[in-house]
Amino acid sequence: FRDELFWQEYARHLYARIGTRLFENLRYEANADTPGDGWNPEMLCMAETVAELETDGWVVNQTRMWLASHWTVRNGKGWIAGQERMYRNLLDGSRAANLLGWQWTVGAGTGKPYGFAKWQVDKRAAGLCNRCPLKNQCPIQEFPAEIALRELSRDAILDTDPDVSATTGPTSMVVNGEASHVLLTIDSLGDDDPALAANSHLPAVFVFNEQALRKLQLSSRRIAFYLQTLADLNTRRPVAVYLGDPYQFAQDNAVAVTYAPVPSFKKFSKLAEVHPYPWLRAPHAGTVKSFSSWRKKLLHDE
Repeated sequence: FRDELFWQEYARHLYARIGTRLFENLRYEANADTPGDGWNPEMLCMAETVAELETDGWVVNQTRMWLASHWTVRNGKGWIAGQERMYRNLLDGSRAANLLGWQWTVGAGTGKPYGFAKWQVDKRAAGLCNRCPLKNQCPIQEFPAEIALRELSRDAILDTDPDVSATTGPTSMVVNGEASHVLLTIDSLGDDDPALAANSHLPAVFVFNEQALRKLQLSSRRIAFYLQTLADLNTRRPVAVYLGDPYQFAQDNAVAVTYAPVPSFKKFSKLAEVHPYPWLRAPHAGTVKSFSSWRKKLLHDE
């Protein structure tokens, strides 16, 4: 369980440091752009896993790896489109963790693609293959052929953070004026949001970013999950919800907001209060090339 929490934190640290660079192959040249659908609906293991993703909005880590591997490693489709399709449906849609998971599974982050085959299905979902219409001609009977991915040129930012303070964000509240509202964001949505907790007397506001929604085409279940979360919060303190432009709302109103370690936070240009992000562990300036090396440096600094 601790490893799972630290993996999520590693993803946040990496994304905070390199930003949209996480949408590109990190260290090895994996297939990123080949168009097409990499999930075979006639395979029962794929059909049920994709249905779980699109119906429940959540799949366990093991089957996320199946989906990513089958999309790119087995079927040769670009991982960028695959991760975007998964991201649209996940209720726990951490952009950082989803990108990182695909990078590692397809080998872009490690040079060692994860192979998905019938062996994993038999081990994790005993009996499923017996109900598959392709059980006598299984497309994944054997592991995919091993391939050697070309190592990319060294990217110094993966070794050392030149501005760890920018990656971390403010470590204490930044006050530029008197706030009239607390603006909630997708990245900090709940009772423990620092800006919300520090301003119990102010009205809370959430603005669905209409432009981003049109671009991302998030599933209706995911949007409903956000609405349910906001409705639950509204039972304890008033929350106004709008559709529009959160950055313009911050321009027009004096808002208190919690810093978010994502590239889009830079679009805010006028904020009355900025509260520190509640990191599980503060980012360090050392290597983020792998989870183990990142965590080793983290433990060394404690």
